[in-house]
Formats: sequence, structure tokens, C-alpha cells
Amino acid sequence: LIGEATEYDKKLSLEAKKPKSWCKSVSAFANTFGGTLIFGIADNDEIVGLENPNSDAEKISEIIKTRMDPIPEFRLRFEQVEDGKVLIILDIFKGEETPYYYSGDGVLEAYVRVGNESVKATSTELKRLVLRGRNTSYDSQISTYKVEDFAFSKLRERYKKWTGNSFDEKDLISFGLANEQGYLTNAGALVADESPIRWSRLFCTRWNGLNKSGGTIDAFDDAEYSGSVLSLIDNGEAFIKRNAKLMWRKTANSREEIPEYVERSY
Repeated sequence: LIGEATEYDKKLSLEAKKPKSWCKSVSAFANTFGGTLIFGIADNDEIVGLENPNSDAEKISEIIKTRMDPIPEFRLRFEQVEDGKVLIILDIFKGEETPYYYSGDGVLEAYVRVGNESVKATSTELKRLVLRGRNTSYDSQISTYKVEDFAFSKLRERYKKWTGNSFDEKDLISFGLANEQGYLTNAGALVADESPIRWSRLFCTRWNGLNKSGGTIDAFDDAEYSGSVLSLIDNGEAFIKRNAKLMWRKTANSREEIPEYVERSY
């Protein structure tokens, strides 16, 4: 193994008094793809081994149990190499109960693996880990909104157009838009006619030029839409059509229209 990579990390020795120096890699491996931590290899890749591998192995197990929350699945093994030198191989498996935190020094921190480094998870990454740990997504989470308070005419209309069938109330549950207790999921709230989720918005601008400034006029047109995701898609497409050129050419019996952007592209 040369250097350090996404799936493995190396340590010269076990720093029992500075557990964060290697526990952050344990957290990162468990939160990302899993990985291996090797004790007994110097930064220049020289194999130096460990003086007391049995004692170090016990300390590693104890530190993981006391400093990691929750405790990730791991495997400890010894590897004897040249000249009788012994390495400790710590295999960390990808966890299902993310995020896996390092707890110590008065802080609770989660790490992820980025390239060959273990870095502190950002707030966005932390939210993603929380959702993954719950084995769910934002769309499938139950909201505080009740089905009875909202209409779904746009959804019914679109469903009828696509399938030729009518959209029944029970379909809200089977499609994951509501639960049996009558509450919408976030997905259901997003497709309701008047979506109550304030982030369900679309901003459109037709700029004057490619660099957003073509002279005395910065923009030719702009619009802001809110509400159902379905209406946002319709309004967004209408905005593009309104601001796109429609060219045409004569044919033998009529004319052929050539839009500036093909509809499939938006």
C-alpha cells in the first residue's frame, strides 16, 4: 500500500492519549464507505511495527467502545511482516446507524472521508447522514399537514393524462404521498395544489446576454412562482417558451415550426 487513500489510512503507532487523531478516521470510514486503519507504518511508508501489539489491540477496542457513539462494527487482526514486525489492522465496516460520532474533549463530532482525508461533516452532510441512518429520505418523512386540508386537482389531472386512469384517494398512500393516519409526507405536501412548503418556489430570469449584463438593460423578463411542484414545472416551461424564439420555414403544404430550444431539453 502506497501513501493513504479513501479506503485506508496509516498510523505510526497507537496514540492512546490522543484518540481523536485516529478515531476521526474510524468515524469517517463508518459514515462513508468503510475502510481500514493500519497501525505500525510510518508516514514515509516504512514498516516499523508495534512494540506491544496485544496491549495496543485491547486499548483500541476500549477506546472505540468509550469514544464512538454509536459503536461501529469493526474487526481487529494482526499482520506479521518482515523481520517479525507486527502490524494491527483495524477494519471498519460501513455503518447503517449513521451518523457515527467521536465523543471526547467536550465535543460530539462526525467525520466523513473525502479523498485520503477524514474531515468534519458539514451541516448538509450531517443531515444526509441522519436521513440515511433512519433509512429514509426527506420526501418520505411524515409532515404535520393533513390530507383533508389540501386538494390535488393538478395531480389528478396529470395522472389522468399520463395513464388514462383516475387518481383515487387511496393512491396517496400507495404512492407514498400520505400515511394511513391521514398525514401527508413531504412529497405529498410538495405536490398538493397549494403546497404549504415555503421552499417550493421557482425563480426565473431571462438575462440580457451571457454574462447577465448586456448594456443598459440587465434582464428582459423575470418571474417568481410558488406552490405545487407540478405547477412549478408547468410555469417554468411556459417561461422558457415565452422567452424563446420560434422560427419557421415553408413546406410544400404548410410551414414547419422550429423552436429555439427543443421541448425535451427543458
